[in-house]
Amino acid sequence: MAKHSIICAGIDTGKYKLEVALEGGAERLSVDNAAAGHAALAAWLKRHRVERVGIEATGGYESAVVAHLRRAGLVIVVLQPVQVKAYASFLLQRAKTDKIDAVLIAACTAAMQTIHAPPDPRLAPLAEHLTVIEQLVEDAARLKTRRASPRGESRIAEFWAAEIARTEALGRKELAALLAAIRRHADLAARLALIGSVAGVGEKTAVAILLRMPEIGRVTREQAAALAGLAPYDRESGEHKGEKRIEGGRTRLRKALYAAALPAAFRWNAALVALYRRIVAKGTPHKAALIACARKLLVTVNAVVARGTPWTKERPLPA
Repeated sequence: MAKHSIICAGIDTGKYKLEVALEGGAERLSVDNAAAGHAALAAWLKRHRVERVGIEATGGYESAVVAHLRRAGLVIVVLQPVQVKAYASFLLQRAKTDKIDAVLIAACTAAMQTIHAPPDPRLAPLAEHLTVIEQLVEDAARLKTRRASPRGESRIAEFWAAEIARTEALGRKELAALLAAIRRHADLAARLALIGSVAGVGEKTAVAILLRMPEIGRVTREQAAALAGLAPYDRESGEHKGEKRIEGGRTRLRKALYAAALPAAFRWNAALVALYRRIVAKGTPHKAALIACARKLLVTVNAVVARGTPWTKERPLPA
């Protein structure tokens, strides 16, 4: 056991099974990734006086057990796969099994210096609803690609047109339902209104920021950009000086902001129009300029939410 007083456990998550280990691997448990298994796991963790539990994000398979353990009063740290992989590299650990990974996750959890407060439990189901809406938009885009392919029969073109209309109508219906669900909570509705007050931020973008960045208004501009994957990082080593690049962050949020940046930087937001023209005039490529505009859009939203009053054309916030 490491030389600290906090007892930590790690969970390796599978679709059907959860492999659990205390730090050091002295005690282990294997349970089903189902309600009964989650209850047994919570009891086991409490029996061993575990104070902190680490679990790797695995595309949603961890969501139910994380929710159950948080309701049971346990401190849960959801680790990104890149964090666990980097920690394994640091330890020069090459072997990989589910049981070994559980011990590794426990050690990684114990090594963490800062533990963030758990997210608002209301946001997870709303974010899942948003994902469904985004998938419907993606489906409609794929259908439009199929419709554009050469076809000999007008009936086929009509079929794709009908499917596109149906998918887009379903997306609009679900977005309206999601907005209604958000506005049932006065604090979420107020935050959504603040986000949407910024020129160039439409309803879908405002919802994406609200649900995919719960930290909005409580982080620095640099942290906001990094969380969205819009922060440029230096690429320098010795004599080599590479171009700055963005990486990491929350993929769906970044896509939503990038999509909003195009119309905002060409029409809706005067500050972004000026920014785009200025940096393109210096030779910045179109896509890189849009990334800069997306970053400024998010930073402005972050400042508006932190201030607590709507954005206005007369008094735009510096970004």
